[in-house]
Amino acid sequence: MTAGQCIDIPVNAKIKVFTLALLNKDDEILLGLKKRGLGEGLWNGFGGKVDPGEEIVDAAVREVKEECGLTVLPTDMENLAVIHFEFVDDPVILEVHVFKCSKLAGVVEESDEMSPKWFPRDNVPHSQMWPDDEVWYPLYLSGTKFRAYFLFQGYKTILSYIIRDFYDHTVILKEKKKDVII
Repeated sequence: MTAGQCIDIPVNAKIKVFTLALLNKDDEILLGLKKRGLGEGLWNGFGGKVDPGEEIVDAAVREVKEECGLTVLPTDMENLAVIHFEFVDDPVILEVHVFKCSKLAGVVEESDEMSPKWFPRDNVPHSQMWPDDEVWYPLYLSGTKFRAYFLFQGYKTILSYIIRDFYDHTVILKEKKKDVII
Protein backbone atom coordinates (compact mmCIF):
# COMPACT_ATOMS: atom_id res chain seq x y z
CA MET A 1 0.00 0.00 0.00
CA THR A 2 1.13 3.50 -0.69
CA ALA A 3 0.23 6.59 1.32
CA GLY A 4 -3.48 7.35 1.11
CA GLN A 5 -4.51 3.83 0.11
CA CYS A 6 -6.48 1.25 2.03
CA ILE A 7 -5.57 -1.64 -0.27
CA ASP A 8 -2.96 -2.31 -2.92
CA ILE A 9 -4.14 -0.59 -6.09
CA PRO A 10 -2.35 -1.63 -9.29
CA VAL A 11 0.12 1.01 -10.44
CA ASN A 12 -1.47 0.99 -13.90
CA ALA A 13 -4.98 1.60 -12.54
CA LYS A 14 -6.80 4.65 -13.86
CA ILE A 15 -7.79 6.79 -10.87
CA LYS A 16 -10.10 9.80 -10.90
CA VAL A 17 -9.81 12.08 -7.86
CA PHE A 18 -12.89 13.62 -6.26
CA THR A 19 -13.78 15.55 -3.12
CA LEU A 20 -16.67 15.27 -0.68
CA ALA A 21 -17.34 17.96 1.94
CA LEU A 22 -19.52 17.34 4.99
CA LEU A 23 -20.70 20.68 6.33
CA ASN A 24 -21.78 20.97 9.97
CA LYS A 25 -23.67 23.52 12.01
CA ASP A 26 -24.30 22.71 15.67
CA ASP A 27 -25.83 19.19 15.61
CA GLU A 28 -26.83 19.35 11.96
CA ILE A 29 -25.26 18.35 8.65
CA LEU A 30 -26.00 20.00 5.32
CA LEU A 31 -26.73 17.50 2.56
CA GLY A 32 -27.69 18.12 -1.04
CA LEU A 33 -30.23 16.22 -3.10
CA LYS A 34 -28.43 15.49 -6.37
CA LYS A 35 -30.48 16.82 -9.27
CA ARG A 36 -28.47 15.37 -12.18
CA GLY A 37 -25.56 13.12 -13.06
CA LEU A 38 -24.02 10.33 -11.01
CA GLY A 39 -26.03 9.94 -7.81
CA GLU A 40 -29.12 11.75 -9.13
CA GLY A 41 -31.95 11.52 -6.59
CA LEU A 42 -29.61 10.75 -3.68
CA TRP A 43 -28.67 12.90 -0.69
CA ASN A 44 -24.95 13.52 -0.39
CA GLY A 45 -22.32 15.95 0.82
CA PHE A 46 -20.92 18.49 -1.62
CA GLY A 47 -18.04 17.73 -3.94
CA GLY A 48 -16.85 16.71 -7.34
CA LYS A 49 -13.87 16.23 -9.61
CA VAL A 50 -10.49 17.73 -8.89
CA ASP A 51 -9.38 19.73 -11.92
CA PRO A 52 -5.89 19.15 -13.39
CA GLY A 53 -3.31 21.13 -11.41
CA GLU A 54 -5.82 21.95 -8.66
CA GLU A 55 -5.05 21.18 -5.02
CA ILE A 56 -7.53 18.68 -3.55
CA VAL A 57 -8.63 20.97 -0.71
CA ASP A 58 -9.09 23.85 -3.15
CA ALA A 59 -11.37 21.65 -5.26
CA ALA A 60 -13.43 20.89 -2.14
CA VAL A 61 -13.76 24.62 -1.37
CA ARG A 62 -14.75 25.37 -4.98
CA GLU A 63 -17.35 22.60 -5.09
CA VAL A 64 -18.97 23.77 -1.83
CA LYS A 65 -19.37 27.27 -3.27
CA GLU A 66 -20.69 26.01 -6.61
CA GLU A 67 -23.13 23.48 -5.18
CA CYS A 68 -24.62 25.22 -2.11
CA GLY A 69 -23.39 28.83 -2.16
CA LEU A 70 -21.46 28.68 1.12
CA THR A 71 -17.92 29.95 1.51
CA VAL A 72 -15.38 27.85 3.38
CA LEU A 73 -11.64 28.35 3.78
CA PRO A 74 -9.10 25.65 2.91
CA THR A 75 -7.60 26.00 6.40
CA ASP A 76 -10.98 25.16 7.96
CA MET A 77 -11.41 21.95 5.95
CA GLU A 78 -10.44 18.96 8.07
CA ASN A 79 -9.33 15.89 6.12
CA LEU A 80 -11.48 13.05 7.43
CA ALA A 81 -10.98 10.18 5.00
CA VAL A 82 -9.78 8.85 1.68
CA ILE A 83 -12.17 6.34 0.11
CA HIS A 84 -11.48 4.29 -3.02
CA PHE A 85 -14.46 3.03 -5.00
CA GLU A 86 -14.11 0.27 -7.55
CA PHE A 87 -16.98 -0.85 -9.77
CA VAL A 88 -17.05 -4.30 -11.40
CA ASP A 89 -16.48 -4.01 -15.16
CA ASP A 90 -15.28 -0.40 -14.88
CA PRO A 91 -11.51 0.14 -15.16
CA VAL A 92 -11.65 3.51 -13.37
CA ILE A 93 -11.20 3.69 -9.59
CA LEU A 94 -12.67 6.72 -7.87
CA GLU A 95 -10.53 8.22 -5.10
CA VAL A 96 -12.67 10.44 -2.88
CA HIS A 97 -11.10 12.79 -0.32
CA VAL A 98 -13.63 13.46 2.43
CA PHE A 99 -13.47 16.71 4.39
CA LYS A 100 -15.56 18.10 7.20
CA CYS A 101 -16.03 21.75 8.03
CA SER A 102 -18.06 23.70 10.57
CA LYS A 103 -16.82 27.23 9.81
CA LEU A 104 -19.29 28.31 7.16
CA ALA A 105 -19.99 31.75 5.71
CA GLY A 106 -22.78 32.95 3.48
CA VAL A 107 -26.28 31.77 2.73
CA VAL A 108 -27.24 28.27 1.65
CA GLU A 109 -28.54 28.39 -1.93
CA GLU A 110 -29.88 25.79 -4.31
CA SER A 111 -27.75 25.23 -7.41
CA ASP A 112 -28.47 23.61 -10.75
CA GLU A 113 -26.85 20.45 -9.38
CA MET A 114 -27.92 20.24 -5.72
CA SER A 115 -30.90 21.09 -3.54
CA PRO A 116 -29.46 21.58 -0.01
CA LYS A 117 -31.22 20.79 3.26
CA TRP A 118 -30.11 20.64 6.92
CA PHE A 119 -30.57 17.31 8.74
CA PRO A 120 -29.93 16.32 12.36
CA ARG A 121 -26.52 14.60 12.26
CA ASP A 122 -27.97 11.53 13.95
CA ASN A 123 -30.99 11.29 11.62
CA VAL A 124 -29.85 11.45 8.00
CA PRO A 125 -31.86 9.77 5.21
CA HIS A 126 -29.61 6.69 4.77
CA SER A 127 -32.20 4.95 2.58
CA GLN A 128 -31.85 7.81 0.08
CA MET A 129 -28.04 7.96 0.13
CA TRP A 130 -25.23 5.94 -1.43
CA PRO A 131 -25.15 2.48 0.24
CA ASP A 132 -21.57 2.95 1.51
CA ASP A 133 -22.56 6.05 3.51
CA GLU A 134 -24.35 3.93 6.08
CA VAL A 135 -21.16 1.91 6.63
CA TRP A 136 -18.73 4.79 7.18
CA TYR A 137 -21.07 7.55 8.44
CA PRO A 138 -20.77 6.39 12.10
CA LEU A 139 -17.00 6.92 11.83
CA TYR A 140 -17.63 10.49 10.68
CA LEU A 141 -19.95 11.02 13.66
CA SER A 142 -17.29 9.73 16.06
CA GLY A 143 -14.55 11.86 14.49
CA THR A 144 -12.54 8.81 13.42
CA LYS A 145 -10.17 9.43 10.52
CA PHE A 146 -10.02 6.51 8.11
CA ARG A 147 -9.11 5.08 4.72
CA ALA A 148 -11.58 2.81 2.96
CA TYR A 149 -12.11 0.67 -0.10
CA PHE A 150 -15.52 -0.34 -1.47
CA LEU A 151 -16.14 -2.75 -4.33
CA PHE A 152 -19.52 -2.25 -6.00
CA GLN A 153 -21.59 -4.26 -8.48
CA GLY A 154 -23.38 -1.47 -10.30
CA TYR A 155 -24.09 1.54 -8.09
CA LYS A 156 -26.36 -0.05 -5.48
CA THR A 157 -24.70 -3.30 -4.40
CA ILE A 158 -21.61 -3.39 -2.19
CA LEU A 159 -19.69 -6.64 -2.80
CA SER A 160 -17.02 -5.97 -0.19
CA TYR A 161 -15.34 -3.27 1.81
CA ILE A 162 -12.49 -2.67 4.19
CA ILE A 163 -11.96 0.36 6.40
CA ARG A 164 -8.64 1.06 8.09
CA ASP A 165 -7.41 3.62 10.58
CA PHE A 166 -6.09 6.66 8.71
CA TYR A 167 -2.70 6.59 10.44
CA ASP A 168 -1.72 3.07 11.46
CA HIS A 169 -3.81 1.14 8.89
CA THR A 170 -5.32 -1.24 11.46
CA VAL A 171 -8.59 -2.72 10.23
CA ILE A 172 -11.66 -1.02 11.70
CA LEU A 173 -14.37 -2.73 9.62
CA LYS A 174 -14.31 -5.41 6.95
CA GLU A 175 -17.00 -7.36 5.14
CA LYS A 176 -17.19 -9.59 2.10
CA LYS A 177 -20.69 -10.03 0.73
CA LYS A 178 -19.56 -12.19 -2.21
CA ASP A 179 -16.54 -14.34 -3.01
CA VAL A 180 -14.07 -11.57 -3.71
CA ILE A 181 -10.54 -10.96 -2.53
CA ILE A 182 -9.85 -7.85 -0.49
